[in-house]
Amino acid sequence: MKNITDIKGTFKLHNGVEMPYFGLGVYLSDNDQEVVDAIQWALEAGYRHIDTASIYKNEEGVGRAIRNNNVSREDIFVVSKVWNSDQGYESTLKAFDKSMQRLQLDYIDLYLVHWPVRGKYTETWKALEKLYKDGHVKAIGVSNFMQHHLETLMETSEITPMVNQMEFHPYLVQQDLIDFCNTHKIQYEAWSPMMQGKIFELSILDDLAKKYNKTVAQIVLRWNLQKGVITIPKSSKKQRIISNADLFDFELSKKDMNYIDSLDKNQRTGPDPDNFNF
Repeated sequence: MKNITDIKGTFKLHNGVEMPYFGLGVYLSDNDQEVVDAIQWALEAGYRHIDTASIYKNEEGVGRAIRNNNVSREDIFVVSKVWNSDQGYESTLKAFDKSMQRLQLDYIDLYLVHWPVRGKYTETWKALEKLYKDGHVKAIGVSNFMQHHLETLMETSEITPMVNQMEFHPYLVQQDLIDFCNTHKIQYEAWSPMMQGKIFELSILDDLAKKYNKTVAQIVLRWNLQKGVITIPKSSKKQRIISNADLFDFELSKKDMNYIDSLDKNQRTGPDPDNFNF
């Protein structure tokens, strides 16, 4: 198990960059005060990792929140992603420029290919390699890439992705993919760790929540971290943002980790990376 110490703790990417293993996702947060408030509350609670994307349509708000607070830019890990309709070499470079204009930041810490668009993602990756070499981003990675996508990418890439951000929760573990990523030093990261809220409809984790005197959300997020998976729960509610981060005063036993692993059904709440049409 990787060392998990506190909310500002990091996992080291294969290029040496330290990426905070706990962050705030801002998918579905409005571009105006909602996302600014969420980030402000998160930073006050100790979060140092903010995850957005061009398709979320809130990069302006994210940039404003990061610029207008008393945490220095160097201490905040900012992630964005190139959307599917912008994929390809030149169009990715243009899309990145537009993201930077919206964010109004000097650099992005991590830039991701949002989905493996067939026939496009290898060229998109070449654009990310250029952005990385030119110093516009500290790290580059992918999102929603299955093993065969990664293998295809790595056949022609100069740089192995540093991160793979995947749907990950107790009903979708994909341990083989995690193992493949670990073998190639690709940091695994979870999106939708709460199954888009469906985790709260299940009673399967209630006993563990009682045992550790924690919420179901805290149990799941702690499981993420103990598996060496970076996690970015999304919320725009202050109390939930604070509560989600209350993970560092307990540790799940090996038996309980194995129990949560055993709940795997290979069941998605989001789109299938092998079969999406957007």
